[in-house]
Order: sequence, then structure tokens, then C-alpha cells
Amino acid sequence: MTRVLEGTSHDTATSAGTMATRTDEAEAPDSVFSYRELLRIDEALTMSSRETGLRFTLYIGDLGPQTRARAEELFERSGHDLPESVLIAVSPGQRVVEVVTGSAAARRLPDRACALAVLSMTNAFASGDLVGGIVNGLRQLSDQAGHPRGLRTH
Repeated sequence: MTRVLEGTSHDTATSAGTMATRTDEAEAPDSVFSYRELLRIDEALTMSSRETGLRFTLYIGDLGPQTRARAEELFERSGHDLPESVLIAVSPGQRVVEVVTGSAAARRLPDRACALAVLSMTNAFASGDLVGGIVNGLRQLSDQAGHPRGLRTH
């Protein structure tokens, strides 16, 4: 069963030598995610950011009638380093996933790679696995983006 989730952006931006930060410290008392599910999502966001050097942000909630425009608005408000940022906006009640990338992130994550990650996510969502879909989508995007040039070993 999928319920409409209301929430704010979940951001685990990381920089070299810094810990992940969460902008949603106050958890809603009627949260639809268990503590373990939140940890899985947090770990996936943190690892994606660390492995790629990009700043991944996740928004789960209603995107309104103009989903793309709302996702782009959320992206613009998501913080600093927008060129190196990726926003994944999921609206389960609307059955919509939007991926917005900054200019530098877009060079490493072409539209086709984002579309494949969204397809993977929506397949998991259709079977009732919201958290698994998000985690797998983040892994796919991370694999596609690869490591930043400074961290590559070959």
C-alpha cells in the first residue's frame, strides 16, 4: 500500500572529511518510515554522495499539478553547490518520480541513465517497496556517475 507522504527534503550532502548532515531532524510522529528504513535511506544517500562527489537530495511528498516545475523549484532551494547536485523527488500518491540534476552532475548522469534509474525505482514501487526502490535507484545513479576525477584509481 502506498500512502501520500508529506515531508521536507532529506539532504545528506557530504564533503571530503565531513559527516553527513540531515535537514529533517524533527521526525513526524506519524512517519510512514520505520527507524530502520530511514537508516537505509540515509546510508544510501550518504554513500552516493561520498562515492560520486555529487550532492544527492531526496524529497518525498506531493509535487502538485506541475510535478516537473515543483521538482525544479525544490532543487533550486536545496542548498549550495547546485551544479554538483542531484534531486530525486518522489510523489507516491501521484505515482511520479522526477530527477533534477545540476549542470556538472548532468554531464555525469545523462538523461538515459536517470530514466533507467527511475524505471527501476517505479518497478520496485509498484510491488510495494518504496525504500528498496529509492535505495536501488540511488545505487544505479551512483554507479553511472562514477567517482570524481580526483578519486579515480585508474
